[in-house]
Amino acid sequence: MFAKGVSRRWLVNTIGVVLMILVISITTLSLMVQSSTYNGMELALAGRADELLNWLSTSVQYNTSSEFAGIVRDYIEDFRDKNQMEIMALDQNGQVFITCTGFEPDHDQEMPDYEEALRSDDGAGKWVGRLNTGEKAMAITRVVRDDSGALIGSVRYLVSMEMADRQISLIIFALVAAGAFIMLLLTLSGAYFIRSIVVPVRQLSQSARQIAQGDFGVRIEKAKDDEIGQLVDAINDMAGELGAAEQMKNDFISSVSHELRTPLTAIKGWAETLQEGADPDTAEKGMGVIIRESERLSGLVEELLDFSRLQNGRMRLLVSRLDILSELDQAVYLFTDRARTEHKQLHYEETTALPPVYGDVDRLRQVFINIIDNALKYTSPGGTITVSSREDDGWVRVHISDTGCGIPAEHLPNVKKKFYKANQLVRGSGIGLAVADEIVRLHGGTLEIDSQEGVGTSVTISLPTCARLENDPQLSDLPEISKFIQERNQKEHD
Repeated sequence: MFAKGVSRRWLVNTIGVVLMILVISITTLSLMVQSSTYNGMELALAGRADELLNWLSTSVQYNTSSEFAGIVRDYIEDFRDKNQMEIMALDQNGQVFITCTGFEPDHDQEMPDYEEALRSDDGAGKWVGRLNTGEKAMAITRVVRDDSGALIGSVRYLVSMEMADRQISLIIFALVAAGAFIMLLLTLSGAYFIRSIVVPVRQLSQSARQIAQGDFGVRIEKAKDDEIGQLVDAINDMAGELGAAEQMKNDFISSVSHELRTPLTAIKGWAETLQEGADPDTAEKGMGVIIRESERLSGLVEELLDFSRLQNGRMRLLVSRLDILSELDQAVYLFTDRARTEHKQLHYEETTALPPVYGDVDRLRQVFINIIDNALKYTSPGGTITVSSREDDGWVRVHISDTGCGIPAEHLPNVKKKFYKANQLVRGSGIGLAVADEIVRLHGGTLEIDSQEGVGTSVTISLPTCARLENDPQLSDLPEISKFIQERNQKEHD
């Protein structure tokens, strides 16, 4: 589990940091325990030595080495704590002449504490080290001087440190054991935590790989409603969206293929007929079909090119100050004959005047043509298409409605998406509304669709007037129009 990836990084970082903290803490506590223990024993020995010296100074009088030896001998022989520590007396030459144990002292044993006591101003010395026997011990020495300051003897307390060191070792062992237990708990809890992350992540990775390979039907089971659960929901939603997009793309390819095949077949058929020779009436009819189908192909290619520009963010506007009513008039006029031929009524409610707008003439005309064309395609013979326009509080609103088949409620939110076709039986690429919506958005406007199945569809195109744009903060989101206004203002200023 801890071989690589997140687990390894967690092991190195978290466990490593915690381990370092535990090592530092245990080392510090061990040194503190050792120091406290040693200091306590030192204070105990020093207290005993000072107690003896105080007793000597207050209880008896001694001025010679022999008097000192006699008095100290009696004290040492009656010493009751000989099981806990050893007390010994030294003469003025530094030789041990009596101990509380009664054993002959090791005269070869060095006594650094005695040497230190001789050199120090207070007559005290301390030593911690190993005896010649190998036993670790602590020694405290106090020198005794007469009234003139001459050395007459010394007392030395000696205690074994073996028991203290064992106790310190037990404490250190307990600290290490506690640290190991903490590390074990941390490792187990961390392993559980990492597993709760790594396993779902691996599932996410596997599912994402399947999605990348085109399996958009894969779904991940959400175990918990946490951040990973939210990620699972997001990936599942993405898979659903990609699946829908893939289906729309396939439908689009199929639709475009059909849209291309039909006019090409007609052109090829009539071209072969004309090549074989035909009477003037047949030739004229054939040439008319070839021209219409060629125009149809040209329109489809332009639509695909616009969609490509939209996808790549390369759709640009040639901005000018224009009369939107004039462009709407021309778009309606283009479909007058077609509506009559298809036995449909194209009703245009003409407006006397509309305020000017900033925009691209060709692009806006393209939007109007696309919407009116859709209205005609989805309206049965005998139906009506109505086109109207008005000004509304700084907006020019163009309303195009029809009495066609309408759009089912479940399809309405998706009709402006790329590749989407609510009715697969009607010719078209499925990208016209997506392109039209993007063009309107680039002009700072909106394209709204309202429809009821079996009743008809209405489309409202809202474009901001020049006056509104010149005083609207949203102008900063329309770089091409903003640039045009700035350049125009600069020319007027110059």
